[in-house]
Amino acid sequence: MAGSIFSSPAPYHIISYGTLLGSSFFHSFINGPVMFKTVERPVFSAVQTKLFPIYFGLQTILPAILALTFPGNTLAGVSSGISGLLEASSRWHSLAPIVTMLVTGLVNLTILLPATTKTMKDRRGQAKRDGKEWYEPGPHSDEMRALSKKFGMLHGISSLLNLATFVSAIAYGFTLGSRLQSVVDKI
Repeated sequence: MAGSIFSSPAPYHIISYGTLLGSSFFHSFINGPVMFKTVERPVFSAVQTKLFPIYFGLQTILPAILALTFPGNTLAGVSSGISGLLEASSRWHSLAPIVTMLVTGLVNLTILLPATTKTMKDRRGQAKRDGKEWYEPGPHSDEMRALSKKFGMLHGISSLLNLATFVSAIAYGFTLGSRLQSVVDKI
């Protein structure tokens, strides 16, 4: 009996979900804000530059694992795995949040992260040309203002996508909770 749980997709689904929700909550609401308030801007930027590829990678791979390990419901006639996730009865409460998490993580990882990293590099170069860091009080060159505006836009879009990932994870948590509750109610 104990060996069968290791071959079941259920624990991998729950562990992946918990890791996704926990890392999203921790990074967005604890780690990022505390670091921003505690360390100097260059240190904050350097650390975030190293963390974001890992973080967005998790936000991309974990929803894929959730899709692959989707727990079916034999009583409702829903298959396990991707085929069950694609069934009409799973569309809004399971497929929509999992796909949202996957897409937002993927866009952050493959589009916004490289664009933001390039803008940060351009801004460092402009700071050398201007003889003034972007975070120092103004006035700033037109080029630096444009780069800072572009960075702010990219960061804002990334933050909104990150929030969409978090909200989708919460929504999916209610789906998992309701499925567990229905099992408990039947006992």
